[in-house]
Amino acid sequence: MFFHELHSVRFGNIYWDISNISFRSPKMDLETSLKECSTALDLFLNNRFSDALALLKPWLSMYHSMGYSSILVMQAGMTFEPKDVDAAMTSLRESLQTCQRFRRKTGIVETLTNLWYRQPAERLTEDEMHAELCYAEVLLQKAALTFLDESIIGFIKGGMRIRSSYQIFKDCQAMVTAAENTEQQKSTHIHFRGGVNMGIGSFNLILSLLPSRVLRLMEILGFSGDRELGLSQLREGAADKNLRSILSTLTLLMFHLYITVILGTGNGNLTESEALLESYTEKFPNGALILFYNARIALLKGNFRFAQEKFLACIAAQKEWRQIHHLCYWELMWAYSFEQNWMEAYRYADLLCKESKWSQAIYVFQKAAILSMLPEEEVAKLGENVVELFRQVDGLRLRIAGKSIPTEKFAASKAQRYSSSNPVKLVVPALEMMYVWNGFTVVGKRPELTQNILSTLEKAEEQLRDDPNPTEHHLDDQCVVLLLKGLCLRQLGCLAQAEHCFNNVISNENNLMYDNYLVPFTMYELGLLHKEKGDINTAITVIEEAKMNYKDYSMESRLHFRIHAALNSMGSFSAKLPPSRTPA
Repeated sequence: MFFHELHSVRFGNIYWDISNISFRSPKMDLETSLKECSTALDLFLNNRFSDALALLKPWLSMYHSMGYSSILVMQAGMTFEPKDVDAAMTSLRESLQTCQRFRRKTGIVETLTNLWYRQPAERLTEDEMHAELCYAEVLLQKAALTFLDESIIGFIKGGMRIRSSYQIFKDCQAMVTAAENTEQQKSTHIHFRGGVNMGIGSFNLILSLLPSRVLRLMEILGFSGDRELGLSQLREGAADKNLRSILSTLTLLMFHLYITVILGTGNGNLTESEALLESYTEKFPNGALILFYNARIALLKGNFRFAQEKFLACIAAQKEWRQIHHLCYWELMWAYSFEQNWMEAYRYADLLCKESKWSQAIYVFQKAAILSMLPEEEVAKLGENVVELFRQVDGLRLRIAGKSIPTEKFAASKAQRYSSSNPVKLVVPALEMMYVWNGFTVVGKRPELTQNILSTLEKAEEQLRDDPNPTEHHLDDQCVVLLLKGLCLRQLGCLAQAEHCFNNVISNENNLMYDNYLVPFTMYELGLLHKEKGDINTAITVIEEAKMNYKDYSMESRLHFRIHAALNSMGSFSAKLPPSRTPA
């Protein structure tokens, strides 16, 4: 079989030759196509991205077309380059056509009617079931790519495609249930079931993250968001030996290592993440994606030196997809920021500014913020102008469907202080951005580094207190420092002192002029402090007040995601509250 030859022959010869060998039929049976796509997946995980694409390029099956499109979509999502987005969108359209040719012409509604009346085996072939699944996956990818279209029409189209994709996944779930009642299942069915696990699991998990009022609207539209169901479906899909096991695994890793950190309370399941990666680490020890996620786990555990080594290994593992390097640069920037090694952090922020298209506004702001933490003579030696960098931020902002990205909008509002002829310096901008990305929950794993950051904040506090010429930003700056100081004190177990800092910020609510995010975010942090003290009733009350009593502030949606996660973590206690204090 040429599958074995594939791994031993260089790309420069093997794929061109194979694509022109006459015995390679223009059609391929389902089982063979799944095996070949599995081979392509192994190539991809071994950093042989072009090889994987070349194997999939002759679209012999719906799986070839879907796999090829998936790689192009991933590339487009990493680069944001118009040519990559166009190539991915073209591939997706063609992939949908390929899947459509395999679908039952009578349509999925009639098929499901037959399933309801217990006629699955006679009415739907295995190929047609897989065609429905592949069609749903490609449709979902096309929806995601459509969101990059900066228009309301693009958003509406994307939403409609997501709804259609979700409905097909639900239909496929009904097929799995029906097939479980049959005595014999084809060997390919495990791959179908794994795809359903991945689709249903991902939808439920993502929807469960939405604030309750949004989720209620989604449920009216026919969606459901059960977090435990989502996790169980993904775990089942990751455990089975199927083509999409890695997709279920990567979704779980994204949830534990990113979503729960940025949009949650920061308590991702690192133990499960390590277990999920174990077999892939053994099979693909130098795979860039595997190295990257192992490094991310180390970072979240507070093992910053080991994380730095792994991110550098990930960079060295391949040169074909530079976008993976950019992900590593972002993580390395933070790993060094947690240590307050500002010179190394600047190095990676500078690389992002020069190479990545993801969010130039954030990259330039981050670079300027890091430079602001260095002595002015060090900045001068680097040939950088902090004021000019901050002035660039607003003009670099992206818009999606006419809307600003919240973190970019926040950065631009902070950088506004540098637009006048007499700039007003930000007090600790790199540490403030560390909070925006929930980095204090990470650095809190290292008490000595948390203490170092606390020392930096106390020096900033002293400078503000002794400032002979306070500006209109003075009180806002003091409250920024107090919020961050309270976070450090809470991480160090000094709960009474932390509570004093948080209450001090809240007491200045009516006097703050610019940083309108400070009070609701501080109330959220105060609620978490009460939870840590064991006072769950007060914790829920304070966090609910932050949710209900404030609006139209910077990064409001981000806080609502965090509030939703925090209240969920305390959900089992909410029923114990008196009626007058039960959360809305």
